[in-house]
Amino acid sequence: MCHDCSPASGQAASRRSFTRFLAAGAGLTVLAACTPEAPSAVPPSSAPASASSPAAVTATPTAEGTTAAPATEVAAPAPPSPTPSPSAALPRQFSLTDPASPWLIVNKHRPLVPAGFVPADLVSPAVAMTASGEASLLNSTTAAAAEAMFAAAAQDGVSMVLASGYRSYATQVATYNGYVASRGQADADTASARPGYSEHQTGWAFDIADGNGVCGFQPCFADQPSAVWAKANGHRFGFVVRYPWMFHPVTGYYYEPWHLRYIGMEAATDMVARGIFTLEEYFGVEAAPGYP
Repeated sequence: MCHDCSPASGQAASRRSFTRFLAAGAGLTVLAACTPEAPSAVPPSSAPASASSPAAVTATPTAEGTTAAPATEVAAPAPPSPTPSPSAALPRQFSLTDPASPWLIVNKHRPLVPAGFVPADLVSPAVAMTASGEASLLNSTTAAAAEAMFAAAAQDGVSMVLASGYRSYATQVATYNGYVASRGQADADTASARPGYSEHQTGWAFDIADGNGVCGFQPCFADQPSAVWAKANGHRFGFVVRYPWMFHPVTGYYYEPWHLRYIGMEAATDMVARGIFTLEEYFGVEAAPGYP
């Protein structure tokens, strides 16, 4: 895997090799935490129990889902250290724990508090979207930034689509329990977010798709115009690709070129200027490769 997967990147050959390997049937499983279509909800009482952890979630939150580990045959740089060091980020302007803060860090070690947090200012941005219902919503700050970004992309001839936005705690409970019922606890934790740990619940994050509908929520989306443009230009509007390539030992998630997170123009631009790829490293908090 590579950190820069744009077409100009020297890692393009690795990505093509990875795509061929996926076609052979042993590649990544798309992150269900970022997939708008969830399996049928299963009541918590009907999900199979586990001796080590509960199969169904009612009030026990946990994080974004992950894809299966990439094949070892794929040429890639060595993964980063799972213990990031402080990066001398901008002077602290916002809380890292308040879910209403643009600098909030949610990962497998840092649940939302309160777990059932609901943004007070959810709105539907005036952008092209395939999302509907609550998934069409973002908090007002993120929505305004998204409108500006989508408009700029359109001026550059790129058709960007909002595929999944806000997701409530209750929706994540149903989604996660459905995966537990169908796959079991361990596999569910690689495919779905545990409720209360998802960035989607904050209103600060959303998933994009390309107007051509190609490679939605798949690794090959990294090569689509929307993904390439967002990676190169998102910081101008306050967005970063939250789960970059080869940083799963830090973020806990495999590459999601579709998942954008708002942190503000100043911080996003500073991250790019410093060559820092994850919020954990930028703000100097511990890595979260798995649940405690």
